[in-house]
Amino acid sequence: MSRPACSRLPVTVDLPLLLQALAAIDEQAWRGHFNSDYFTGDWSGVALISSADALTELSPGQAAPVPRAPWLRDERWQRGLHALSLEIVSARLLRLGPGGRIHEHRDYDLDGPQADLRLHIPLLSPPAVDFWLEDRRVPMTVGECWFLDLARAHRVDNRDASARIHLVLDCRPTAWVLAKIAEGLRDTSAAQTADSPLQPLQRVLGGDAQLAATLQAIGDPETFIERTLQLAAAQGLALTREELRAAMRNGRRQWNEQWHG
Repeated sequence: MSRPACSRLPVTVDLPLLLQALAAIDEQAWRGHFNSDYFTGDWSGVALISSADALTELSPGQAAPVPRAPWLRDERWQRGLHALSLEIVSARLLRLGPGGRIHEHRDYDLDGPQADLRLHIPLLSPPAVDFWLEDRRVPMTVGECWFLDLARAHRVDNRDASARIHLVLDCRPTAWVLAKIAEGLRDTSAAQTADSPLQPLQRVLGGDAQLAATLQAIGDPETFIERTLQLAAAQGLALTREELRAAMRNGRRQWNEQWHG
């Protein structure tokens, strides 16, 4: 059975206790995210549990999970999650600073029926933060626990003046958590559909076959990027180089076919 895009689990965490533990984290403990090609601004983290063979404590690995210093020193993390019957293989605090953007990407290590499941628990989530999963905004609020299928395309924008911090748990796909995901689907708030960054430009090109053909004829990727960004800017569209590169990573053929309907 394929996994749903997202589900708000019918579980309770002790948010005040988790926030106390978060407040005790020293600023010097935060480390820049290893995936430096996929973000702008401050995307940093603190490892609570990570693999013994991970290249960094924030990176994925294959070996046994190892509790790191913040988890061992502060029992409030475990107490705050006591209602969750999980086999945790990774636990991280991930912070996206004001104005930060995580560009569209997929976490391919989460793909497949036996892959680990990723849960997000928002601890600090200001109103102007958008988490987009396949161009649908996931309406997560603080203290909730969400399963997200991040093998699908996703991106995050923090347009707020304060940081967004999530507690992110990777866990084994046990019967308990799979049942909670299925149960949560009934009451999960609908993800909000919105334009992808490319759709306004697609509409422009859909009405100008000659312009679309000119773009299709460009063979050099860098020239293609520059010309497309110039076109978007001329139309007053907010398209970034990273968003365009994400579309190109999804396949140049798929990109070209978008103009033919």
